[in-house]
Amino acid sequence: MVLKEVSKRYGERCALNRVSFTLEPAKITAILGESGAGKTTLLNILAGLTDYEGEVEGRLPASYLFQSPRLLPNLTVEGNLRFVLPKAARDQISPALEKVGLAGRGGDYPNTLSGGERQRVAIARAFLYPHEMLLMDEPFASLDLSLKKSLIALVASLWRERRNTVVFVTHDVHEAALLSHRAIVLRAGSVVADLAIEGEPPRDFYARPPCEEVLVRALLQEDAAPGKYLAR
Repeated sequence: MVLKEVSKRYGERCALNRVSFTLEPAKITAILGESGAGKTTLLNILAGLTDYEGEVEGRLPASYLFQSPRLLPNLTVEGNLRFVLPKAARDQISPALEKVGLAGRGGDYPNTLSGGERQRVAIARAFLYPHEMLLMDEPFASLDLSLKKSLIALVASLWRERRNTVVFVTHDVHEAALLSHRAIVLRAGSVVADLAIEGEPPRDFYARPPCEEVLVRALLQEDAAPGKYLAR
């Protein structure tokens, strides 16, 4: 998928300003930025949920994983997964629940699950929904450290099976360094850094890769020159 000079305005406010980049297939790209930088607006454009100026070429069918699980409370765990699947694919539900650590919980209702368990159901649903691109909007925000660690590993494991294109929004540079092949930093709607991250995710949760310092500097506007980290 290729974005060319993509812009978005809300009245007088410019949310995105002539953003251009190419998404690499079968890779995980993180989108970072402070509040109001344009991250979620960009994700919504990729999903086809909002209008914009510019061009988006090669649009892919997308699945969306939100920060909150957004499960249907009147349906069981299995019912929530069946809801997004064509009938021919419903034999995938039990294997999917096993993969996310919820084997045998298909008959439970969302209100009987912990917050982490609900997010695991949401992850299973996002990966089960027929798609070529997975969009994730801060899926690990507000989680305690051990749960964040386990869910990042889970998403990486599911991605390795499918090797689909993933774009995820985060404000956490460590999440980006752990789970991404590439990190794009937005500031006031413009791309100010675009960095490749070496190796395959997930990386060592306890390590601090060198790219984290670069990303922090880009977020804090401490880069030595405008566009210094626009490597692509």
